[in-house]
Amino acid sequence: MRVFTTVKDLGDLNAALKEAFEVKKNRFAYKALGENKTLLAVFFNSSLRTRLSTQKAAMNLGMNVIVLDVNQGAWRLETERGVVMDGDKSEHILEAIPVMASYCDIIGVRSFAQFENKQDDYSEKILNQFIRYAGRPVFSMEGATTHPLQAFADLITIEEFKTKERPKVVLTWAPHPKALPQAVPNSFADFMNEADVDFVISHPEGYELDPKFVRGAKIEYDQRKAFIGADFIYAKNWSVFEDADYGQIISKDRSWTVDTAKMALTNDAFFMHCLPVRRNMIVTDDVIESPKSIVIQEAANREISCQVVLKRMLENL
Repeated sequence: MRVFTTVKDLGDLNAALKEAFEVKKNRFAYKALGENKTLLAVFFNSSLRTRLSTQKAAMNLGMNVIVLDVNQGAWRLETERGVVMDGDKSEHILEAIPVMASYCDIIGVRSFAQFENKQDDYSEKILNQFIRYAGRPVFSMEGATTHPLQAFADLITIEEFKTKERPKVVLTWAPHPKALPQAVPNSFADFMNEADVDFVISHPEGYELDPKFVRGAKIEYDQRKAFIGADFIYAKNWSVFEDADYGQIISKDRSWTVDTAKMALTNDAFFMHCLPVRRNMIVTDDVIESPKSIVIQEAANREISCQVVLKRMLENL
């Protein structure tokens, strides 16, 4: 594996899941793979779970780890070609990337959507420049449009907790005070559409996701109807994808908050969220604190999803 940005990069999902559970049984079994190898984790945006889980996964594999916070501990980077650099950006990314690559063996990149230009966001401008110019394996620690490490961890978690062969999994929009990217729901849909689950997406009209991620998933605009018989409820906010209102909030309808009454419509479903979560906006206290909430186990599996990706990259160096 040289690149990890989508579910397709994992290949056979059953094989990837089997590998994940093998890693989880013994996280240090492959420590020799990373000996004298270095991971560079480049953060253009803030992080808690991604930062910690990525470092832990790399250390489990015996790697050295360098973490770079671009907007705090480095020169501000220009990303456009042809620009006269007479402003506040001191270094061009086209020089910065090969310099970074000279100090490491594998690079992880975290760079969110800016909501300034949809074409720039959905072309994954920054992430793809690393893939093109680094000459090193590159994986996404959340891009403008996808968060594959999170979605892989979500799939591992569903596989661990499912009580029937083909569970019903519902991705539901929920309200939020700020405009959030579509990266997490895009990747969740990307993975669920390839997994053996009954997948439903529920959201208000106007919050349709990119069709290339939705694919054949069922769309249900009635949230309560979507919840009926569900085995897993995955709550997440996202802003508008469509061109006219891209990156905007067109609803803060609190009736979409996941509460006990809605969870009662499910098949005693597990509650999931990628975290951080806005309590009593996305989900009520009683739901996220219930025994059926598996958000902590889901977050813990971020270490495992990253370790599988790093292991595969190390095996192919």
